[in-house]
Amino acid sequence: MANTASLKQEYNERIAPALKSKFQYTSTMQIPCLKKIVINQGLGDATGDKKIIEVAINEISAITGQKAVATVSRKDIANFKLRKKMPIGVMVTLRRDRMYEFLEKLIRVALPRVRDFRGIESKLDGRGNYTLGIQEQIIFPEINIDSVTKVAGMNITFVTSAKTDEEGYELLKEFGLPFKNAKKN
Repeated sequence: MANTASLKQEYNERIAPALKSKFQYTSTMQIPCLKKIVINQGLGDATGDKKIIEVAINEISAITGQKAVATVSRKDIANFKLRKKMPIGVMVTLRRDRMYEFLEKLIRVALPRVRDFRGIESKLDGRGNYTLGIQEQIIFPEINIDSVTKVAGMNITFVTSAKTDEEGYELLKEFGLPFKNAKKN
């Protein structure tokens, strides 16, 4: 847990004051912060094989250190052999210490293990939030490559309290997310 405090402490000591001076905030409550990280894995193949969901839950739980839950379909779609309330994905929401712990692992360990890694896209959603798509779950050290039956990707969404994309981008850049084409401000 010592490393968990390091990113949180870095935010309080270095990142927050830097953002406050850059954007000329009058109150510390205006400074954007990271609210939560949501990891989502859509598994369309799970309609045919129920074990895929169990394996994905175990993998995401190992990666995040928090129990993942299965997401279910909302309606019937005959073309996809999909029935209402069938499990079709896995998700987990991280907050507080686990969020900082996962963020540090993602930045320092997992992303550098991606093949031909040149940085991540810098497109935010318009409200200061960012979603990162990962092609393979095997970049995380908790996953044993020999036991992987199916390589699956996932979406990692960073939800911030930033009001604009510029504020959200600066916050995530200060945390150390390796953006590919750093914007010129």
